[in-house]
Amino acid sequence: MGWKKFKKSKWFRVATLFSSIYVLVLTAFVVWMLFFDTNSLLIHLELKKEIDKLEKQKEFLQEEISKDKKIIEKLSDPKELEKFAREQYYLKKKNEEIYLIEYEDSLKLKEKE
Repeated sequence: MGWKKFKKSKWFRVATLFSSIYVLVLTAFVVWMLFFDTNSLLIHLELKKEIDKLEKQKEFLQEEISKDKKIIEKLSDPKELEKFAREQYYLKKKNEEIYLIEYEDSLKLKEKE
C-alpha cells in the first residue's frame, strides 16, 4: 500500500480526526487549567506574592520581638527601670524638680516666610 492510498483510506481520516480532536481537547484543558480553574496559575502567582510579603513581615516582627526582649531584660534591673521612666515619661522623685533643656536645632520651628 502506497502513501497516497493510505492517505485516502478511511483509517487515515479517522486517525487525523482523532488527533485533531485530541489536540483541541488538550489545548482547551491547558487553557482551562492555566486561567479558569480554582487552582489556576494566576491564583498560584498571587498566593506566592502574598506568601513572600508575609514572610518579610514575619522577619520584621521577629526582629522587633528580639529588640523588645532585650529591652525587657534590660528593664529587669531597678536602676535601668528608673532611668527609662525618667527619660521616657518624665517621672520624678518627691521633692525633685525636672528641667527639660531643648536646643534650637532640636526644636521643630515653622519656617518664617
